[in-house]
Amino acid sequence: MTHLSRIIAGAGVLALGVSLAACSSDGGSDGGGGGGNKFSVVFLASSSQNGYNQAVYEGVQQEAKELEKKLGITITTKIQDGQFDANTQLSQLQNAGTTGQASGVIVVPQDGPGLAAAFPLGNDIPVVSVLNPIGPDIDKMEPQTEGVVATVASPPSAGAERQAETVVEYCKNIDPCKIGLLAGLLNSPLDVARIKAWKKVLGAHDNITIVGTVEGAYDRDKSLTAVSNLLQANKDINGILSNADQQTMGAQIALENAGIDPSKIFLTGGGGTTEAVKAVRDGKWTNDYLNYPVSMGKAALEQLINKLRGEKVQAVVDADTLVKLPPMSTKKDLDAMPDFTGEWNG
Repeated sequence: MTHLSRIIAGAGVLALGVSLAACSSDGGSDGGGGGGNKFSVVFLASSSQNGYNQAVYEGVQQEAKELEKKLGITITTKIQDGQFDANTQLSQLQNAGTTGQASGVIVVPQDGPGLAAAFPLGNDIPVVSVLNPIGPDIDKMEPQTEGVVATVASPPSAGAERQAETVVEYCKNIDPCKIGLLAGLLNSPLDVARIKAWKKVLGAHDNITIVGTVEGAYDRDKSLTAVSNLLQANKDINGILSNADQQTMGAQIALENAGIDPSKIFLTGGGGTTEAVKAVRDGKWTNDYLNYPVSMGKAALEQLINKLRGEKVQAVVDADTLVKLPPMSTKKDLDAMPDFTGEWNG
């Protein structure tokens, strides 16, 4: 089992057991159309200890309150901890689909392709996926599995290519340009796709050398250790490409400990945390791939409730469009939107 991410406070977020909240008799537990006005939603976190998952759940909770006021309905939500383990989350989804106690499920998949094995669920309840899709194609956002009604995400390979292209731009006058890759979980389909996309883009440029690919596990301390080890043989490194802000914060500390000024090399992350936004504004990071997990959680619940009430469902919500900033934002981009501080703390 992989190491869990560092515990980060999220409003009202606690790791719960496997029990689900009971759905009332008119709660639409069959995932069908209107008529019911009480709904029980299970949120399956890839890890309830992970700040990103906590932020998504915060968005689910916020939207639940807003929809209750707007529509005169009742929504109860519960979170379950997938522990960054694909088999654990698969079992949780299967259980949610057989107990008859859940109206619908929102999930941040640990293993999107593997999670498809849970379908068809024992009960016909709708499922919304966040961050990555459920099904064999990690880059196909349209629902691939019957029972999945919507995906709130953007193609991970496209995002990773976009990140890598900013490295190419940074390195255009540097030869050799030595880059370290800091991925989340090396066995996760999501991160496997990202690493493949990074290497595809960087490998097309002879002046760029990848000096190592290390695992950060979406954790600041583990990333600090991994990058510190990488720097022992690469003190002349020109940049670090990371897919998560928690990891990049660890990388920044490792660089500073090694006597390297982070602002003098290429440094990026992914997630759009308040810390990352500040680091880009301060010039310590080159850019950041912004994510909006609270907004993603809100969008996921909106589509789930639409399905449960028999209303139109948006099958794909492009996560990159939820806030009006470029996905890969620089200091210049952020300075043009001074009120944006990020949606979560990583």
